Amino acid sequence: MEAQPARTNRRRFLLIAGLPLLAVGGLTAYAAWPQPDPSKIRVRTDLKPLQSRFGTYVGELTEAHWLGYDIDESAGDRTIPSPDSRIRLVGVARLAAGGGAAIVRNAEYAFAPAAPPSALPAPLGQYLPADAAWQHSPRFDAHANRPQSGALPSGEYHIDEARDLVRFDLVYLYT
Repeated sequence: MEAQPARTNRRRFLLIAGLPLLAVGGLTAYAAWPQPDPSKIRVRTDLKPLQSRFGTYVGELTEAHWLGYDIDESAGDRTIPSPDSRIRLVGVARLAAGGGAAIVRNAEYAFAPAAPPSALPAPLGQYLPADAAWQHSPRFDAHANRPQSGALPSGEYHIDEARDLVRFDLVYLYT
């Protein structure tokens, strides 16, 4: 019976030591998320590419500040040609008046107050209000991230109902 306390202590030790290691690993993975090459950064304001990708779900966009880049190319780790591309679209866009409320108040999506999961790339920071009241819905994400002609989108949308803003961070896998 003495072996059991030692086993319990070992498990407890592994649990206590393992949790911080998992946290550090998660933060390291986040820090390693490919960022666009600073020499190629150009904040875009054109609406047509965004409207065609997710306008069906969020409604009319009236203004936008965003980046679009190939994640693998910007990381510099693409050594073998691949038929797949991962394009990240990240930014903030203004919806038509009342557009934020129309999305958030749809009971089907069950939006709830939330902090955005990650910081925007530095060039976009000036376009993001510091006191935004973001709301998020995994149900809305699932609805808006439906496969599109040759692309499989994934990511999150955060809505500021009062300002009619949508903050998006999406990855489109093209195969």
